[in-house]
Amino acid sequence: MKNHHMIQQPFAQHATEILKNDESVIGLAVGGSWLSNEIDEFSDLDLILITREKVSADKSKMLQYANRLGEMISAFTGEHVGEPRLLICLYDNPLLHVDIKFLTLDEFASRVENPILLIDRDCQLQKILDQTEAKFPYPDYQWIEDRFWTWMHYALLKIGRGEYLEALDFFGFLRMVVFGPLLHIKNNNLPRGVRKVETQLPAEDFNRLKSTIAEYNKASLITSLENAIALYKNLRVNLYAENIKQNEKAESVVIQYLAKIKDSRLE
Repeated sequence: MKNHHMIQQPFAQHATEILKNDESVIGLAVGGSWLSNEIDEFSDLDLILITREKVSADKSKMLQYANRLGEMISAFTGEHVGEPRLLICLYDNPLLHVDIKFLTLDEFASRVENPILLIDRDCQLQKILDQTEAKFPYPDYQWIEDRFWTWMHYALLKIGRGEYLEALDFFGFLRMVVFGPLLHIKNNNLPRGVRKVETQLPAEDFNRLKSTIAEYNKASLITSLENAIALYKNLRVNLYAENIKQNEKAESVVIQYLAKIKDSRLE
C-alpha cells in the first residue's frame, strides 16, 4: 500500500469505517491507479460498493450511500461514459473526485481488473476473484479497418467545406478510439485510449501520435490527416494478423480524394 499517503487513502479508510458494519453492504473495493501504485495528487479514487440489494437502479439510493462518505458537493450518474451504475462525485475538505460503482454480487464477477478489497463480508468477493478472471476490453481490428477509410473521407469532407473545428474534434475521436489504443498495444500496455500516453509510450511513438494534432487551418489539418494515415498503416503492419480483411478499393479512392482536397485552394 505504499504511495497511498495522499488524500485518497484517508478517504477510503473513512469509507471503510462507515460502511463495514452496514448489513446492506457485502463489500467495498478500490481499483484504478491505486492498484498500479501510480496514485498521485491528481488521481481520482475508484470505489466499488457491493450491496445485497440492487442500488444502481435508484439514483436517490446511490446518493444516500455516497452522502455518508464525506462532504459531497456534486454527484451525477455515468450514462455519458456508458455506465449508469457509476456515481461520479466531487467531495470537499479535502477536494477529491471519487467514482463509486454500485454493484450486486452477481455483477462483481465481470470486471476489467482485480480490485483491492477493503470490506469483504464472509469472503464472498475473494471467492469470486479466485474463481473468475478479469478481462480488459481490446479493440476489434476488423471493426476499425472496416471504418477507417470512411472516417478519413469524412474528415476530408469537413476540411474541404472549411468546418475545421469539426475536423479537429474528429481527430480527437480517432486518437481515443484508434491511435491511442493501438500504440498502447504495440508497447504491451492496456489499450486505455490516450490515457498516460505521455509517460507510457516511447518518444518516437508519442511524437507520431502528436503529429495528428492539427492547428486551425487547412494546411495543418491536411498534414495531420496524412500523418494519421501513415501512422495507421504502420500500426496495421505491426499488429494486424492476415485474417483482417482490408478494403483496398476504399483506401485508394480516399487517397485520391485526399490529393484532390489538398490541391483545392480553400483557406
